Amino acid sequence: SLLVLTACSGTSDVSNRTPKGNPNAAVVITEYADLQCPACRAAHQSIAAPLVAQYGNQISYNFKHFPLRSIHRFALDAAEASECAADQGKFWEFVDIAFERQEELSLEALTAWGETLNLDMAQFSKCQKSHARRDTVLADYKEGRELNVGGTPTFFVNGKNVPTGYDTLTEAIDA
Repeated sequence: SLLVLTACSGTSDVSNRTPKGNPNAAVVITEYADLQCPACRAAHQSIAAPLVAQYGNQISYNFKHFPLRSIHRFALDAAEASECAADQGKFWEFVDIAFERQEELSLEALTAWGETLNLDMAQFSKCQKSHARRDTVLADYKEGRELNVGGTPTFFVNGKNVPTGYDTLTEAIDA
């Protein structure tokens, strides 16, 4: 319960999300993405999922938020909601729903998706309404800007920017 209080207090910008694959793997893939971005949705299905399936525990697959607020009205809200879900151990499940049902994205949909995942809705709602995880999302965004991320999706393998594509990422991983 202490962890939940800390996570929802808004005083920490550290995410409770965990990487896919092996968190201690020698190869670290980092994706900067926007949950309302159609190209990110496509990459989630055609790049991220196949990479995790192919490499499994050989990689650590990390997701970072890069909400493009000027063109995606609900990107920041969705990113915050995914972090509120992460506080309850459901980050990746929330991301999957957000991409699968992206065309439905709205404030109401974010709540419905939380219900679909059987989240503690009182905690989830409090987290969303207080914007307790906004600093977490904005820390990812700031980090992305410092790395010259200009759009989404953007991928890095062991800190090196790699052009978006399944083949380019597998080459970088294998190298």
